[in-house]
Amino acid sequence: MEPGTNGSGGAGAAGMDSLLDDFHRVVRAVLEQLPRDTGGPRLVDVLAAHLGLEPHTLAVVAAQVPPHRLVDADIALAEVAGDDPDRSLVGIAGDARHHMSLGDLVQGPGGMYGVGVPVGQVDYDRMPTGPGKDDRRQVVTSGIRLFRFGGRPVVVRQQGMNRQFGRESGSIEVMSAERDLSDALMARVQALMDERSILRGQVVTFGGDPYGPGMAGVTFVERPAVDAGAVVLPDGLLARVADHVVGMGVQRERLRAQGQHLKRGVLLYGPPGTGKTHTVRHLLSATPGATAVLLSGGSLRFIHDAAKVARAHQPAIVVLEDCDLVAEDRSFSMGATPLLFEVLDALDGLDAHADVAFVLTTNRVEDLEVALAQRPGRVDLAAEIPLPDLEGRLSLLRLYGGHLFGAEAMSAAAARTEGTTASFAKELVRRAVLAAALADEPPSDDHLGLALDELLSDAQRLTRSLLGVEADGRGGHDGRASGPRGFPHRPGRAVAMFGDSPGEGHPGPV
Repeated sequence: MEPGTNGSGGAGAAGMDSLLDDFHRVVRAVLEQLPRDTGGPRLVDVLAAHLGLEPHTLAVVAAQVPPHRLVDADIALAEVAGDDPDRSLVGIAGDARHHMSLGDLVQGPGGMYGVGVPVGQVDYDRMPTGPGKDDRRQVVTSGIRLFRFGGRPVVVRQQGMNRQFGRESGSIEVMSAERDLSDALMARVQALMDERSILRGQVVTFGGDPYGPGMAGVTFVERPAVDAGAVVLPDGLLARVADHVVGMGVQRERLRAQGQHLKRGVLLYGPPGTGKTHTVRHLLSATPGATAVLLSGGSLRFIHDAAKVARAHQPAIVVLEDCDLVAEDRSFSMGATPLLFEVLDALDGLDAHADVAFVLTTNRVEDLEVALAQRPGRVDLAAEIPLPDLEGRLSLLRLYGGHLFGAEAMSAAAARTEGTTASFAKELVRRAVLAAALADEPPSDDHLGLALDELLSDAQRLTRSLLGVEADGRGGHDGRASGPRGFPHRPGRAVAMFGDSPGEGHPGPV
């Protein structure tokens, strides 16, 4: 019995014949969509006239372009072609442009498709280049550039992504009479993509495609404006974290001169709502020239793309929020998740001298993979962001409502809110302002007291939980954030791992 026959002499062959028949029907349907006798020039003739050779005899050098680099590729190709005053840009007619490679398209009437594809329209898409509503660029998504590079003719086909036709990324295809020339052009384009990148110095995040497994593209985010005075943490904690993330970048040349590496990792851990994300916003605000990539939840699977962006556009910060969602301890399941290894590989893969800071946040540090939290080269500073103490709660109320309420009312509120979070304080002030607005009155101490009574009532137990406060009035995780395994619990302190704490001579936050 031969494999695939299931014991029936012709069953396997019959199934294969049926599959081939279906395939031929699909091919014929595609070919019927190809334009014929349009009266316009054939693409193969236009390319032959430019190259001085029959294009179907030439090799094609191709490269994939990920969704977040499509604008960079368009900028680079436009600059390279712009050196030739006689450059031109042509399109491809019909649906053939969606289904065929450049090598397929240059087949003449005697070729494998039996038709000559005509020149047609150039396709464009308007893509973002920054966070502003007017930050847009018209990008070629289907077109062929004809120009001279190094004094010799080249043909470059440019494609964008198109999920309707199964393309999860764009592409660049280069054709010329000499393979070395095509390779040199491709190298020049890739270098310009890094030099002219729209990602450099921006704050971006990657999103998944809701209709497929690939990346939807890049989203630009306005850089936060959060100064140190707007971050309420225990004394010295913010400065310690900023020294590690910001100060090392400021002092990069001195550190390099002394043979010290620049790649660093910081882990911010603690209960929900205590200010981890707010601390990250301050770090981004304090590094206006740095490229920042923000990943959280499902977008953590794009960690390797984020690492490539960081490597190409230093100085850079890669933020991995709620990393415990993908980096759980291997002992909790039968095997480690692939995404865990993606994160670990990205942290290990960057050169030690790269000016890149990884900032990780977690609400459940005890669930983190040990290799992520305690191995050198991945995380070298862990900082607990604890529940605010009495002075911290009062500072938060002053920050959010100091211009609205009296000192005595805020002190009383701070005393009543032991075990609550920074998020709770912010919501308390908002509730008080809302109560005043509904009463058509200016905010007063009475409104603050009423709002606090409501939030502390049994009816608001779920709301308190959502703000990081447990039913018994304590913060999440029993009001404590566990320290990394093997390290002492030190509330409100930064723990310098794998070495001594930075000395007093370390650069301060910028």
